[in-house]
Amino acid sequence: MGKVVGFEISSQNPEKAVEFYSNVFDWKVADPQWDYWAVNTKGEDVGIGGGISKGPTDYPHGTRIQIEVDSIDDSIKKAVDNGAAVVRDKMEFDSFYLAYLIDPTGVGFGLVQRK
Repeated sequence: MGKVVGFEISSQNPEKAVEFYSNVFDWKVADPQWDYWAVNTKGEDVGIGGGISKGPTDYPHGTRIQIEVDSIDDSIKKAVDNGAAVVRDKMEFDSFYLAYLIDPTGVGFGLVQRK
């Protein structure tokens, strides 16, 4: 629990960001789904995957880490009890749940629970 499992780069011009990161760092980028381009940074070495997305109005640009947790509901409650604010409550996807929060210092992060 608490392992950083990914990152998300939010951009108002995600196509340009995809082109930049794939050209400069040779990241492998998948075709988009829901304005989200999955990114493989690993190559032959160890690294974390992530994605580039069309930034929403509440997070138009920037990078946030995604932290894997055993229970997203318990982790949201614990984070809020310790001063975090929920930006997007638990969302359900095919194989995981995802929520976005802001810590007490203003840094955004995601919580991920695999199904």
